[in-house]
Amino acid sequence: MIYWQLFVVFLYTNLIGYGGGPATIPLMEEEVVQQHHWMTTEEFSNTVGLANALPGPIATKMGGYIGYEQAGIIGAIICLFATIMPSLILMIALLGLLNKFKKSQRVQRLSTYVLPAIAILMGQLAYSFLKTSMDSSGIWLSIILVAICYILIDIVKINVIFLIVLSLILGGFFL
Repeated sequence: MIYWQLFVVFLYTNLIGYGGGPATIPLMEEEVVQQHHWMTTEEFSNTVGLANALPGPIATKMGGYIGYEQAGIIGAIICLFATIMPSLILMIALLGLLNKFKKSQRVQRLSTYVLPAIAILMGQLAYSFLKTSMDSSGIWLSIILVAICYILIDIVKINVIFLIVLSLILGGFFL
């Protein structure tokens, strides 16, 4: 019975909580604290604080924690699934619809308009990362690292995942 209750609560809060994690917090609080008494207000606020401190979407972290507290690993899995299920179903439906009309002139035109915008956003992100790197590590080290990464990716054809892992290791040792 607890599994079903967890599923319904987290599906409900994430289905009607338009705006993402912050919009679902009051709904979760109402269900978890007021309706089901799974936590006290203090425990819930501590959970919100912990979820905010960790990287990633707040709703999934809170769902996983509350589910684990109430029903162990299976409860955590159920809450995580219920949290992402509305978005997952919508994405699958929209991708199916997009795939159905992929030869349509309108869909192809949409792609022509969206792809440059995505490229610009990715370029801005790369520039922001480079600026942060230059501010923290210095201009010369940043330029050398960008050049090495370019050579390894474009000329040597090393897999980007290996480069990311190597960068994490080197950053952990030297920075």
